Amino acid sequence: MLSYARPWIHQTRSLWPGLALPLLIMLGATFLSEHYGGPQLLYALLFGLAFHFLHQDARCRPGIEFCARTLLRIGVALLGARITLAQIGQLGIGPLATAALGIVSTIALGAWLARRFGLKTDFGLLCGAAVSICGASAALAVAAVMPKTEENERHTLLTVVGVTGLSTLAMIAYPLLAKALQWSDTGAGIFLGGTIHDVAQVIGAGLMISHEAGDVAVIVKLFRVTLLVPVVAVLAWYWRQRSNAPSSGNRQAPLLPFFLIGFMALVLVNSLGGLTPRFTEALSQISRICLVIAISALGIKTSFEELLKLGWRPMALMLVETLWLATVFVIYLCVFTR
Repeated sequence: MLSYARPWIHQTRSLWPGLALPLLIMLGATFLSEHYGGPQLLYALLFGLAFHFLHQDARCRPGIEFCARTLLRIGVALLGARITLAQIGQLGIGPLATAALGIVSTIALGAWLARRFGLKTDFGLLCGAAVSICGASAALAVAAVMPKTEENERHTLLTVVGVTGLSTLAMIAYPLLAKALQWSDTGAGIFLGGTIHDVAQVIGAGLMISHEAGDVAVIVKLFRVTLLVPVVAVLAWYWRQRSNAPSSGNRQAPLLPFFLIGFMALVLVNSLGGLTPRFTEALSQISRICLVIAISALGIKTSFEELLKLGWRPMALMLVETLWLATVFVIYLCVFTR
């Protein structure tokens, strides 16, 4: 019995040197975010970049890879604990259809513009999903099914930096726009929940207007998060088909990754009342911890100099996608809800 356990024990021990650093970075990023404000994920990413030299250490590499892949998938799966089908049903067909249209059109625009900007289509798909669904969390979910290359890892980190910054700017600017256009609290909530990238900034922007706007914004945002499942599944299928080409050496991505199955299972269980509010909150916190540790590990794996070499085009692409998504919801609210 002990002989069977020894390989597992040895493998677990080999993870600890590389697991400890992302864990400490997560704690430091959490402290800064809670006491001084600012995006927790961005702090974690910047700290991780500062410790890039440790990725070359053979003792640290297994644990860092575990955080960047396994904990990433666990964190995305646990996002499903925040959502119920009843919440989504409260919105009505208009906001739901607009959110779906915004996601599909933004991803398509990203893929098309990426080629025009001299970037790879994969990057356009990645940042399009991040901008249109749920920011850094969506970027990490899509990255989990992308072909595993150093270039794609750099693109993932750049996307996290870009959408986090744009989401923070949107949190400040979009409530002012909603007030200038004299939308109702419900209309403002639909706009904020449908356009701002990260959940935390959606909540903050909604509450700048009213509690009602905040509640509506969160529900719209959670619907966008549920669309992460079909989007990632379609992208996984796309990359899987491409990996079948004789010239491709990439390992095939599964058609429906296990973390997406876990996500859908938690949505279903929560919709049926199988999760208590306290347990749901606990799973949400665990999800956040896993994602912060994962982005710390991705930062450690990436060279800051290599990020700078990517230039201004990726940021310009994400800005155009952000403005496009906002335009979709402005048209809906100004034309179809008057």
